Amino acid sequence: MDLALILSIFAVAIQAGTSLVYASVGEIFTERSGILNLGVEGIMIMGAVTAFATAYHTGSLAAALAVAVLVGGTLALIHAFLTISLRADQVVSGLAMTIFGTGLAAFLGQRLGPEGKALVGMVGPRFRPVAIPVLSEIPVLGKALFNQDLMVYGMFILVPVASYYIYRTRPGLHLRAVGENPGTADALGIGVYRSRYLYTVFGGMLMALGGAHLSLAYTPGWTEGITGGRGWIAIALVIFALWNPYRALLGALLFGGVNAIQFRLQAAGATIPAPFLNMLPYLFTILVLTLVTIYEKTSKHVGAPAALGLPYVRGERTG
Repeated sequence: MDLALILSIFAVAIQAGTSLVYASVGEIFTERSGILNLGVEGIMIMGAVTAFATAYHTGSLAAALAVAVLVGGTLALIHAFLTISLRADQVVSGLAMTIFGTGLAAFLGQRLGPEGKALVGMVGPRFRPVAIPVLSEIPVLGKALFNQDLMVYGMFILVPVASYYIYRTRPGLHLRAVGENPGTADALGIGVYRSRYLYTVFGGMLMALGGAHLSLAYTPGWTEGITGGRGWIAIALVIFALWNPYRALLGALLFGGVNAIQFRLQAAGATIPAPFLNMLPYLFTILVLTLVTIYEKTSKHVGAPAALGLPYVRGERTG
């Protein structure tokens, strides 16, 4: 395998992993606050369909992202209201959000096209690669890293900022405290309910941006099921990452790399059956999760926030 092929696979891996990074970082913020959101798939696909429909009708990519963020935040707000205010089961609420989101996206995809027709086959504006002067000319990695679309560059900024915020700032410390021991955080004057609402909604916004990247950059256009299970992969990546944004980036790149390799194999006419090749990224994810689980048990490392999935009631113990 020559260097040019490796670099092309790496560039595609970055593209394929970008939507996963947005979604997994959004889920990290949500889960760090103690709220489990299994509705990532539904929020991502709603972000994808509304972003593409908005871009198609307005011609504005900025408006498309704004609408996706609004939709993602609204869906996450519903989940937050059910699980925080009404104390509904977080798993059930998240699964309901996925079912609702995927169904509504399919419905909208059939009606948001020209004259109320389907969006399938329509062509709209998309994010195109933008070469960054000087940096894109760096030998070896320059073109792979710095000849990408704007949402990829946004992902490059998101990961270090999210990591710094979570681990190096006072609000990040409050976030982790709410997810670990909300009773103690509440006693110290940290608004547990406010924090959980804030980070659940913010997480939903990032998840929707992940979906928007799929329909506006990675595979421009709308097709039903465009997310292809990436929402579930994002949830798995959070576990792989041990709730750390940098590790989530690594996991997303690994998934994207396996995805790129299987496309290359199919294009090269490999004799391996296409369904098996399509399965490889997901099989790889299961393998990685298994290894991470074994690592956690043998090292006694606790990654998940202690209060994750537990409703908080002021004056009551959470666990």
